[in-house]
Amino acid sequence: MATVQLKNVSKSYGSSMTVHDINLTIEDREFMVMVGPSGCGKSTTLRMVAGLEEITAGQLLIDGQDVTDAQPQKRDIAMVFQSYALYPHMTAYRNMAFGLMKTTKLSKPEIDARIREAAEILNITDLLGRRPKELSGGERQRVAIGRALVRQPKVFLFDEPLSNLDAKLRNRMRGELKRLHQELGLTVIYVTHDQIEAMTLGTRVAMMSKGHLQQVGAPMDIYMNPTNTFVATFIGMPEMALIPCHAAHGRIGHSAFVKDLPRAGTLPESVLIGLRPEEVTLSPTGMARARVERCELIGAEALIEVSLGSDRMIVKSPVQGAPSTGDEVGLDFDLTRMRLFDCGTGRAITVDV
Repeated sequence: MATVQLKNVSKSYGSSMTVHDINLTIEDREFMVMVGPSGCGKSTTLRMVAGLEEITAGQLLIDGQDVTDAQPQKRDIAMVFQSYALYPHMTAYRNMAFGLMKTTKLSKPEIDARIREAAEILNITDLLGRRPKELSGGERQRVAIGRALVRQPKVFLFDEPLSNLDAKLRNRMRGELKRLHQELGLTVIYVTHDQIEAMTLGTRVAMMSKGHLQQVGAPMDIYMNPTNTFVATFIGMPEMALIPCHAAHGRIGHSAFVKDLPRAGTLPESVLIGLRPEEVTLSPTGMARARVERCELIGAEALIEVSLGSDRMIVKSPVQGAPSTGDEVGLDFDLTRMRLFDCGTGRAITVDV
């Protein structure tokens, strides 16, 4: 496997800049997930790594070698696409063999051995004689992954490979991809707009928005300590609640509560408090009163949307005893875990609470 380094990598189409100065290092055997909303530049960045898009500015290194201008076949990478991109007239076996036959000097027995090994790893040995139309979506995706595995490249690139699968298959394939990474020690760059995939698959996550890298870190570090309001509300389901508050004289205040922050230093006059749903609890004697606007039962848990003055947030509760729409409830906040954000810039403010 290998490291991948993007140094000030940018992409523009004419005067329109779509990716801005990306600096990112993917370590050997790392599973890096690039996540963000549609149009944020993550797939374009992946395609620049693959050589399918020209790099406008910056430098790309794979295993320490500059491949900024190298042809895709010279980069020793393999890519799995959202659409699978299988040849419809070929069997699964031929689809997996085709690239090796065209781009390597491996003998037929060597190619066969690689295909059989990959098929066994992916549990598709019984499918090798079938054409794509005879396979389910999950089976086609396994064949596409197998086609990448037999190449034995330095780097594996995945461009939203699970987005065409139903929810049950996505869950199963996430587990398979995690297993493959752990067992084979792959270096992976994986693009998705699904934050659940990002949280469950990535050893690290790179958050993107509007062509800019917002934050890079371990999934739970990003979840617990987002660097700005975009990351705070994109990662997490349900998303983090952001409550506008007034800050003055070492304390922050809302119509429902006041919190002293004697060691916070100078704060902007207007701040946002960020709280995850699990950091807010229902309590008859809670520090604030709220009205239930909506209650969703999702198995053992209920997601309860409440209004706190003009602000809204989601609270998690056991289904047993969950309140009904229109009820008045008490709320307690774990203010020791709250985050503060600047209302103007959206950036996180570091304080000792």
